Amino acid sequence: MAPPRGVFLGATAALAAGLVLARRLSPTYKLNRMLNNNLRLFGPEQRAQLQTLAGGRHRHLLRHWPAPGRRDDAKRALVAKAAAGAPSGELEAARLELLEAPLAVQRPHTLEAHGDARQDDYYWLRDDERKDPAVIAHLEAEAAYTKAVLADTEGLQEQLYREMRGRIQEADQSAPVRFQRYFYYTRTEEGKQYAVHCRRALPAGAAPPTEADTMDESIPEEVLLDENEEARQYNFYMVGGFEESPDHSMVAYGEDTTGNEKYTLRVKDLATGRQLLTRPIPDTAGNVAWADNQTLFYVTKDALDRPYKVWRHVIGTDPSADACVYHEADDSFYIGISRSRTERLLYIHAGSAVTSDTRYLPVDEPHGEWRLVLPRRNETEYSVEDRGDHFFITIRDQARPNSELLVAPMADPTAISVLLPHREDVKLEHVEVSQGYLASFERRQGLQQAVIYRLPPGGAMPQELGEGEPIKFDEPAYELSAGSQGDFDSPVLRMHYCSLKTPDQTLDFNMATGARAVKKVQPVLGGFDSSKYTTERLRATAPDGTPVPISLVYRTDLARRDGSDPLLLDAYGSYEVPNDPDFRSTRLSLVDRGVTFAIAHVRGGGEMGRRWYEDGKYLKKKNTFTDFIACAEHLAAHKYTSSDKLCIQGRSAGGLTMGAVLNLRPDLFKGAILGVPFVDCLTTMLDETIPLTVIEWEEWGNPSEKEYYDYMKSYSPVDNIRPAAYPNILVTAGLHDPRVGYWEPAKWVAKLRQAKTDNNLLLLKCDMGAGHFSQSGRFDRLKELAVELAFLLKVWGMMEAPLQPSGPAEAALAAAKS
Repeated sequence: MAPPRGVFLGATAALAAGLVLARRLSPTYKLNRMLNNNLRLFGPEQRAQLQTLAGGRHRHLLRHWPAPGRRDDAKRALVAKAAAGAPSGELEAARLELLEAPLAVQRPHTLEAHGDARQDDYYWLRDDERKDPAVIAHLEAEAAYTKAVLADTEGLQEQLYREMRGRIQEADQSAPVRFQRYFYYTRTEEGKQYAVHCRRALPAGAAPPTEADTMDESIPEEVLLDENEEARQYNFYMVGGFEESPDHSMVAYGEDTTGNEKYTLRVKDLATGRQLLTRPIPDTAGNVAWADNQTLFYVTKDALDRPYKVWRHVIGTDPSADACVYHEADDSFYIGISRSRTERLLYIHAGSAVTSDTRYLPVDEPHGEWRLVLPRRNETEYSVEDRGDHFFITIRDQARPNSELLVAPMADPTAISVLLPHREDVKLEHVEVSQGYLASFERRQGLQQAVIYRLPPGGAMPQELGEGEPIKFDEPAYELSAGSQGDFDSPVLRMHYCSLKTPDQTLDFNMATGARAVKKVQPVLGGFDSSKYTTERLRATAPDGTPVPISLVYRTDLARRDGSDPLLLDAYGSYEVPNDPDFRSTRLSLVDRGVTFAIAHVRGGGEMGRRWYEDGKYLKKKNTFTDFIACAEHLAAHKYTSSDKLCIQGRSAGGLTMGAVLNLRPDLFKGAILGVPFVDCLTTMLDETIPLTVIEWEEWGNPSEKEYYDYMKSYSPVDNIRPAAYPNILVTAGLHDPRVGYWEPAKWVAKLRQAKTDNNLLLLKCDMGAGHFSQSGRFDRLKELAVELAFLLKVWGMMEAPLQPSGPAEAALAAAKS
């Protein structure tokens, strides 16, 4: 009797499945798959060679090939070179020759202004919804090409990642801040990406605060928020505006789960862990302040991501009933809210790029009327601190570009007296006020300092400050900033100090006694000895004769100073933001391989005072670029490096600086990294529908005015690409970036790929799940950075360069294994 038909068919299917499985497990099938079905191009002898390559350290040569019928001759040439034992450099050149760079479709689009027409063939790459299939496909093709080009660095990327992660003390804790009844701090845990927010109560009968305070770790820890638990369901997670209630029973915070910097507001009961809002409040700016234990205020954003409204919420009520207490109607102003250090007032700060004002409200009058401190005046910025019955006002205007400090009674804030007059050679950045002391944070010749002044007892308003006492530091260049301050009546000033070779130190300075205590030093594992590094402060001369500072660091025993050293030159140069010489342990993966790291403190930044900034904006913006070129030329002329060893980098507005200097002097550099670069500035500044445009007019100028249009067009990186040999370039972007649209770097790369005359690398890596600040997890960010460092080492021809830790070898070995 014949078996049933179903049994026969089942046996046949099983046999067929077995044959398919066996085929897929065969070496030939695996090799053909690796070769993207190109195995048919080769005979038996070559196939044997391909099998050997596939099993060795050159297997990357066989990956990311185009489909059969495309660049077949290049594929055969590569295999022939490998069989002939060609050197690795020649093999890599042959491999890159067969890879196909994405060429964006050109769709003619004309932009007209002031009778001038600009052709933008890649305007279509802008998709505000981030959903256009053609756009997504192009960005993914660019990412695949970048991955293919850097395939030979994948092992190096993993090594760099392990190095950088190995320097981190994964289970770590911040220096606790003493505030009222608690020590507040954050900590991180082994293997976890995000912070845990915690506190411990002060012991009963605790003495008044001093720099010698220590947290009693025998007192049970309270976990306020574990970001790792909250982030579990998201690819991106960032907390903004973490604020405890006045009675310490609740915490309000915002969550960004896409990278678009729109935060969903939540309020948590710390005793029960219960969420207290009847529904979370979306689209906030991540900015919140408590008035009392029932009332909090928060800021929301408009359709263009501008923080523009302040709302009052009462715990237990539906957010739909929240009252808008302030609406900033001027599109060039952003707003924020905060609670004063005295815990007596709330402030609404409204500011454009050059103008600001402040309103205040007593915390015990949450339904009261907000009052203006000083009226809004164009080109006048001020900030406010309160003490007793008076305000301290730090003010800047055109007559006082470096700011001065005023004092005024709350009853009449216009009745001002000058406490620290304007100084042409000193920039007053801000003040920290406590019950008995005032700390002034200043810059003199680009170097930071803090100066301590005693205030009158009893909270009386000072009429003068007298002689201040500067806090002294020894290094030639460093970064100094105020930290989180504790109780208002504490004599302790918390600061953070670091330099290019000194890891971050959390310092507590007793303003009453002058005693200081180091509360925490950033751990650097893996073998680190700061004495093995040299930091220098140099000055280049700009074309107009202006001295431009350069800060740099190198390993004393590795740098040759004969022009052969690889050097990475960094710059920013916008918004009066200082690019200070800070410490980052990740840089050691370059410096400990013999790379010099340098910062060009170009005009447009805030390092040298307000005039330094103003000389690098508006119709003087080109000073930023010529300053940078002068710094690069100075470093080469003085044998710190040479043009074939000099790489450059900048992010955001610093990416604009890189794009501009690459158009001006592409011959001066070996390679460049442009991070989320603002490279299509003219088109963006003409389009008011793009977030940030209106407020940015006070930084770059409004190109609806012909003078600004012509000037901006003369340096806009996209508009000044020309047929020339450009250096090796890596560009990054974030699909959800609300600050620099992903399309700007995408358009710049597409246009440059058509115009450039060289065979150097041009790569675009767009993160499809992040915004302006890359990945949110601390380890994920290291993986992104490893790609950039591997790119640099590839460009320098240093992929095999060994890491030489400056500290004990056994420590480095232990870190590498961790």
